[in-house]
Amino acid sequence: MNIVVIGAGAIGSLFGGLLSKRNNVILIGRTTHVQAIKKNGLKITGKTKLDSKISAEASIKKINFFPELLILTVKSFDTETAIKEAKPLISKNTVVLSLQNGLDNMDKIKKYVDYKKIIAGVTTHGALFSKPGIIKHTGKGLTILGELNGNKTSRINKIVKLFNQAGIQTTASKNITHEIWVKAIINSSINPLSAIFHCKNGYLLENPILEKFVERICEESTNIANANGIRLSHEDMIEKTKEVIRKTSDNYSSMFQSIEKGKDTEIDSINGRLVGIGKKYKVGAPLNEALIYSVKSMIK
Repeated sequence: MNIVVIGAGAIGSLFGGLLSKRNNVILIGRTTHVQAIKKNGLKITGKTKLDSKISAEASIKKINFFPELLILTVKSFDTETAIKEAKPLISKNTVVLSLQNGLDNMDKIKKYVDYKKIIAGVTTHGALFSKPGIIKHTGKGLTILGELNGNKTSRINKIVKLFNQAGIQTTASKNITHEIWVKAIINSSINPLSAIFHCKNGYLLENPILEKFVERICEESTNIANANGIRLSHEDMIEKTKEVIRKTSDNYSSMFQSIEKGKDTEIDSINGRLVGIGKKYKVGAPLNEALIYSVKSMIK
């Protein structure tokens, strides 16, 4: 299959590298990363060991074919720019997969792409950008893909099979919106705290005060989900969040990494979006609001 990955940071490069073993994959990433890949190939270390001679470009304009699968792994604040630039690559046979954090990516993509062409996914894999051309796979996880309308289609089955063949453990969901909310609640409880306290995920359970914060944030975010019609229990979400922390205990969250590099974070698309939805339904979100202010105050 012809695949283009837009946003070849840690996760985008990890998935692109694995998929390139059986498919024609082109990564679209930052110039320094692309130059390193062109010179020495893509190297994946950690949980996965791979040296890939994958194609990479710094601009979408360099691509001269219509991909069958276009994977978006850009940060949520870059979604609209990325999909606008990618629109000339999207043919009648192209499927657009959003594999991103946040609750607002679908709304942004739908402005430019027919919703029937869009599928969504979430993943619990952990990866770090070591340096240009080198990605560290810090934690194996599960990837879930689904149609926006919940149908179990042949194209979802085909892409799930494609991912599994590449060594990316993947299942199909009949309610991907539910999965996106679950991931957002987990992220809202882990990412800002790990960024604020400059710690690996695992420390959030080692420190009893931070563990209590995780639980309280998780409860608050779950209340907002329930008000929005996403039926989730506080107990289940707290346990799922702690399970992710345990499985990624040695990881630094993407928000922590962004803060360390002086870059923008996805706080608005995760906690910010939760606060906005909470206001719509008159559900208070003081902890999420405090996290937003704290994280934004740290951005240089």
